Amino acid sequence: MMYPLVRELAGDGIPVTVTCRVLKIARQPYYRWLKEPVTDAELAAAYRANALFDAHRDDPEFGHRLLADEAREAGEGMCDRTAWRICSENGWWSVFGKKRGKNGKPGPPAHEDLVERDFTAAGPNQLWLTDITEHPTGEGKLYMCAVKDVWSGRIVGYSIDARMKSRLAVQALDNAVATRAAHGMDVAGCIVHSDRGSQFRSRKYLAALRRHHLVGSMGQVGTSADNAAMESFFALLQKNVLDRRRWATRQDLRISIVTWLERTYHRRRRQDRLGRLTPIEYEATIATAATQAA
Repeated sequence: MMYPLVRELAGDGIPVTVTCRVLKIARQPYYRWLKEPVTDAELAAAYRANALFDAHRDDPEFGHRLLADEAREAGEGMCDRTAWRICSENGWWSVFGKKRGKNGKPGPPAHEDLVERDFTAAGPNQLWLTDITEHPTGEGKLYMCAVKDVWSGRIVGYSIDARMKSRLAVQALDNAVATRAAHGMDVAGCIVHSDRGSQFRSRKYLAALRRHHLVGSMGQVGTSADNAAMESFFALLQKNVLDRRRWATRQDLRISIVTWLERTYHRRRRQDRLGRLTPIEYEATIATAATQAA
């Protein structure tokens, strides 16, 4: 777009005719642009591009079709072909797609590592761990994001969905805050430790941390030991639920996960480090002792 340059030079006293002749552009289209610098079509295209960019920043794994779905959900309707053209022009490719001349290094951490593999806490809501796991079904993959309080081992919040979007992590975090709030607990200042997955670096997730006054923390790249306590929970889930049989539908697997988590893990599975108590028993016992001491 050279029209802004023509306008700028005209302001400096250079005739429009001369500038257009040098730049080899017609004057009439310039004057039409000067009357209406941004057309309705250009404005619509800008809004569409902005919606696609927001969706790509939140979920870098999505290809142009899923980005178009997100843009339409945000109110910017367009066909998949238009979404492909805009994404292609701006280089907004899925991180799972074909490499296109850029290095494959993960993005920078949104937070420093405040845990350094010390998965201990003296009380509730001092350190939470979060991560995402997935498992196939006959209908496609099912994803689960869980938030674990290392003090009691309780899964204080979780979300399950058919897509691994940033809102999966946000919903799990919101549920964790709501669970603690229901018991009159203040979670402000709690450290929430994760890996460097894109969901945990997304704009929506970082906004959720700020909204709840939580402190983010991230481990190193490709080092499972930096979130080992969360990996141990998913290993139990894998052994007791996910790998027990083949799952025909997502709903079958979802129900089994929730049933095992709430009925067995929280209320029946005793842990040595908790004095042979379950997470629910441990939290209730400590809460009772604190009330009596007060």
